Amino acid sequence: MKILFVGESWVVHMIHTKGYDSFTSTKYEEGATYLLECLRSGGVEVDYMPSHEVQIRFPKRLEDLKVYDAIVLSDIGSNTFLLQNETFYQMNIVPNPLELIKQFVAEGGGFLMIGGYLSFTGIDAKARYKMTPIGDILPVELLDYDDRIEVPQGVSPTSVINQHPIVAGLGTEWPRFLGYNRFQVKAGAEEIVKIDSDPFLVVGNYKEGKTAAFASDCSPHWGSLEFTGWEGYQQLWVNLIRHICTK
Repeated sequence: MKILFVGESWVVHMIHTKGYDSFTSTKYEEGATYLLECLRSGGVEVDYMPSHEVQIRFPKRLEDLKVYDAIVLSDIGSNTFLLQNETFYQMNIVPNPLELIKQFVAEGGGFLMIGGYLSFTGIDAKARYKMTPIGDILPVELLDYDDRIEVPQGVSPTSVINQHPIVAGLGTEWPRFLGYNRFQVKAGAEEIVKIDSDPFLVVGNYKEGKTAAFASDCSPHWGSLEFTGWEGYQQLWVNLIRHICTK
């Protein structure tokens, strides 16, 4: 199994004010490090593309995507794909990366979107995937507005299909999450896990490919330390990747 994992990185620019004086500091962070380690140790080959590299490095040909069995997007909005440097600054006509992903899935590739502030519809509706080709291939219907459900008190998902290969052996006691993206299950898709009354893990098909939607973070902050420390963490993600990569 070989996947392209895109997103889960950010730059934080801070202003420190101490009385009259102030100064700034900047740091770069990646949120998927532990997940990627778990996948690699579980037999998954991973190429990782941080968010800031997408504008210049994301493949422009379907042939270049087809070296992968699946593509994973996590906490990266659609604008990063649609407003690449060549388009926004140079006004050049270029292939639509999200249309390439749609074609990749239609011809048998796997696809997974993991939740976050810039996944699905996202905070202030800025991720806006419903208005893109990704909305067609996801196994869920996206909301037209900010889809975040913030749960500071914590909430635990429950398995709907306990014997599904993705969650088999994980038990019924899931760790708590601090929030998730709300969406609805498309007709013909399969809801495997729910959180309160909302879908949490949904799988489906788009033409020849398999797709999946995971409603919360793969790491903190929504993911909570309980989730990353859960004994079923690695098995869940390896099983999920294996599912979308299976022809």
